[in-house]
Amino acid sequence: MPNGVLAPMLTPFADDLTVSADRFVAHAHWLLGSGCVGLVPFGTTGEALSVATREREAALEALVAGGIDPGVLLPGTGVSNLPGAVHLTRHAVRLGCRAVMVLPPCYYKDPAPEGLFRHYAELVERVADDRLRIVLYHIPQVSGVGLPIDLVARLRLEFPDTVVGIKDSSGDWSNTQRLFGIDGLTVYPGAELQLIDALDLGGPGCITATANVNAGPVAEVIRLHTAGDREAAVSAHEGVVAYRLLLQDYAAIPSLKRLLAQWHDDPVWANVRPPFLPMDEGDGRSLSERLAAS
Repeated sequence: MPNGVLAPMLTPFADDLTVSADRFVAHAHWLLGSGCVGLVPFGTTGEALSVATREREAALEALVAGGIDPGVLLPGTGVSNLPGAVHLTRHAVRLGCRAVMVLPPCYYKDPAPEGLFRHYAELVERVADDRLRIVLYHIPQVSGVGLPIDLVARLRLEFPDTVVGIKDSSGDWSNTQRLFGIDGLTVYPGAELQLIDALDLGGPGCITATANVNAGPVAEVIRLHTAGDREAAVSAHEGVVAYRLLLQDYAAIPSLKRLLAQWHDDPVWANVRPPFLPMDEGDGRSLSERLAAS
């Protein structure tokens, strides 16, 4: 799995709220040029559950046709129904994507761990492709369904060639630490706040929404740590944390999109699909000023 910073890509929408494929491709190239080693289309930051299956397929195909190496792509393919997850996962594998990130089925209250295991087991068996690599996605505060440590360990043990990693966006560092104890599992924290701690445990980096606007500094922290200069990495990390904490004062997706709209002088980038609302232009200018002053 990639070592470095991976960006859960924002999804650009035209004024009619269709996916803007040209902007999507351009953003992917921009992210890779900014220091990202991997791209995660259609995660939470990408408004994935507001994007239809065919739209996801077309956008992913546009990335590959637009010159993005599928080997850097880890698209989100998790949806609440098994056939849909199988369909999206097969499509990603056939395109040659490095891996897929799979959210557990959500909506139903408190599914049993055995039921969650069967969902992932059925996914692996139905896709039936040796190229399949799965990064589990744990974000219980959003999905309402978490992945218990014992379940993750069982999936890793049962499917060692397929279940290769997890993105832990729970914000619970004790949970992330326990995940690092699962043999052979690649663990990506879902934010950069504990990045130094994760790197100290042998982690490869992180998958963070702020990479859409701040990939370079996050990548530099990882580079310094990997080079053995922990002191410099810790110092650089302080600035990265301050940037992240400032952004957390605002609604994540609308604020990140408003920043891109301002930086690219392209108001279309501020568009979001309901139920989100676009960030006010004045608030966006205020955010930009705060970031510049930080």
